[in-house]
Amino acid sequence: MVFWMASAVGLAVAYLLGSTPTGYLAGRLLKSIDIREHGSKSTGATNVLRTLGKWPALAVLVVDILKGVAAIVFVRWFYPWFYAISSATPPTALELQGLLPWVVCLAGLAVLLGHGRSVWLNFTGGKSAATGLGVLLPMSWPVGLGAATAFAVTLALFRIVSLSSMLAALTAVALVCGLEQPLAYRLLVIAGSLYVILCHRANIQRLLAGTEPRLGDSGPGPNAGPRIS
Repeated sequence: MVFWMASAVGLAVAYLLGSTPTGYLAGRLLKSIDIREHGSKSTGATNVLRTLGKWPALAVLVVDILKGVAAIVFVRWFYPWFYAISSATPPTALELQGLLPWVVCLAGLAVLLGHGRSVWLNFTGGKSAATGLGVLLPMSWPVGLGAATAFAVTLALFRIVSLSSMLAALTAVALVCGLEQPLAYRLLVIAGSLYVILCHRANIQRLLAGTEPRLGDSGPGPNAGPRIS
């Protein structure tokens, strides 16, 4: 019972953190526009870059990453605390070690879902790549660092944010399965990476068609690379 109560609170907080519409708020505050009506219609940092500029995009990127970090940090603190005050017997280290990864797993999925399907934006949002990185870093920093490196290298080589995001997601899956990680973390990374890739369905079609521009290009053209998202 304590596990499910703590999980429910963790899920709610993580979802609300994820659903904070950073890119949408930036558009409203800086240009009084709905960013979902511009560019790729996403609320993510890349569409903010195209629509609002470099510094707003950087701010949105940082905040979106911090949303994922905050969700994991919160449940890691909240679960032992809630368990201690709700149970006559304090949790043992073995109990925490066995149950906490599953709470983290649920919270990670919730924050990703919140970012991509925000309750404040009629269940629209971004593609959750930056928030996913924020989940990985406190959960397992080697996996998070590896995914961030894959993103940076791919972006430097091809200047395609969507491709970089998907390769980073696949790298995270390879690392979490190759390293010694709890089963819950592996399931979270696999599910989260599939979710991020599914959110890039339109980008995959444009990648295959070669109609999306690379980072810095203004729009699709005959010689344009894949569009960023």
